[in-house]
Amino acid sequence: MKTIYVVRHAKADGQHFDAKLTESGKEQAHLLKSFFKDKQIEIIYSSPFIRAIETIKPLAQERGLQIVEDARLGERVLSSEMFPDWQDKLQKSFDDFELVYEGGESQTSGMKRAQEMIQHVLKLQVNSIVLVSHGNLSTLLLRYFDQKIGFKDLMKMSNPDVFEITVENEKTALRRLWEEQR
Repeated sequence: MKTIYVVRHAKADGQHFDAKLTESGKEQAHLLKSFFKDKQIEIIYSSPFIRAIETIKPLAQERGLQIVEDARLGERVLSSEMFPDWQDKLQKSFDDFELVYEGGESQTSGMKRAQEMIQHVLKLQVNSIVLVSHGNLSTLLLRYFDQKIGFKDLMKMSNPDVFEITVENEKTALRRLWEEQR
């Protein structure tokens, strides 16, 4: 059996690549370390965005694990423009996976990255994997296992958030864990 933990980063001070965790986000990163204390983890992959790395760093340090940065886990960029109605635009991109805004990436392209990442970790000779990403990309990682997951699920996610996916003999089970621990 393989267990994949999809972790959405903790609270950050922005959306840009080098946005750091807020003070609250740093506390959440330490809560994640405690949250995972009874769970086996063999490898940690993270988006190269600073907020994702800072989210999982306390856990990685405690376990003596390296964080493998992987661009496939980077956030899906909606657009290079700042939209006042960005949530409406984001929802439309879930309705039409081919939709691309100026300087952005389509959901289809993001889903391709998510699929590549999941297929990669399913082939690994380890059984307990953490993937640290962002809201939209985390939604697409989960969607790989359940096609019903979409915009509404993204809007329900918290920062941080943790989902567990178990894969055994072609059967999968997906559940949200973070909500259960609050």
